[in-house]
Amino acid sequence: MLKKYLALTGLMTAVSTGSAIAACDSYEEVTSAWLPIMQTTAYYVAHEEGLFEKACIKVNSNKMQSPNHIIDALVGGRADFGPPGAAAGIAMIAEAKFPGTFKVFGLQGGGIEIDLINDGLIVKEGSDIKSFADLSGKTIGHVPGIQWRTITKHLVRAAGLDPDKDVTLVDLAVPQQVPAVLGGSVDATLSLEPVGSIAASTDGVTRAVINPVAQVISDPFYSGAAVLTVKFITERPETAKKIVEIIDEATALAMADFDKYKSIIPKYTAIRDTQLDLLAKPYLRSFTDLNETDLNSYQAFVDVFVSEGVMSEPMDVRTKMLSLSDFDGS
Repeated sequence: MLKKYLALTGLMTAVSTGSAIAACDSYEEVTSAWLPIMQTTAYYVAHEEGLFEKACIKVNSNKMQSPNHIIDALVGGRADFGPPGAAAGIAMIAEAKFPGTFKVFGLQGGGIEIDLINDGLIVKEGSDIKSFADLSGKTIGHVPGIQWRTITKHLVRAAGLDPDKDVTLVDLAVPQQVPAVLGGSVDATLSLEPVGSIAASTDGVTRAVINPVAQVISDPFYSGAAVLTVKFITERPETAKKIVEIIDEATALAMADFDKYKSIIPKYTAIRDTQLDLLAKPYLRSFTDLNETDLNSYQAFVDVFVSEGVMSEPMDVRTKMLSLSDFDGS
């Protein structure tokens, strides 16, 4: 394992330094599918710093409006990887249906103890909704797809309400969430960053609860994951390894100096330049940083899909995490 680590480190050095100087004779094409949210920040940094080009990789970058679309693209062979911000829960639901499809190489989210924001309950200013317990008879929007519908149901249930009877749940694409609350088509949304930051700087809406998911499921909470398809790893292991190294490097850059890199966020998300001062820093965990706390948190999240009846059998997330041996088939 030490030899593998040293080999990985040596290749990382070559990717980040030597190949930046040497011109590429050719580029390998890799296809990504990503969501325009804060959890995807490392991917934005990798593009802005030219890390893919330095590694002689051309990325066909596909922006999605739903986490389901990302996983569908990966399962269907239309994408090789989901960079940071892919749906951590949906990936495991898909893995349960199609075993051997994914390997997770990073997690993204936020938490109460670390004081970094992942999600929020968004309502109109002056609303009587102060918590999920106040949603009886109300309509709540969420990021489209089974992951956030399940999370929302779980939080409603934890607040003592029946999510199938007491509350109406509505799929809402990320850019539509603040306008929907403002316009009154929903009473609230459970929203990922940067929607909460947008709400905090928009007249007429506010963030009633910060990090409600971490309060109920796990702290820290990771709803995002960086994911490689096993097909990609098997067929092009060296290229897949480079993707991991690039995202790790970009993650380190983003976490070390978020104030520097947050200026690029409007290029990729709905956040505006005038809202940058309110932008919440995400909690990004790279492949090399993942520890037992992270894995326990991820496990707690996946267990929710079992308790809510979305997955029929428990799953050990540790068996779905990338290891260095995956690159050489050992």
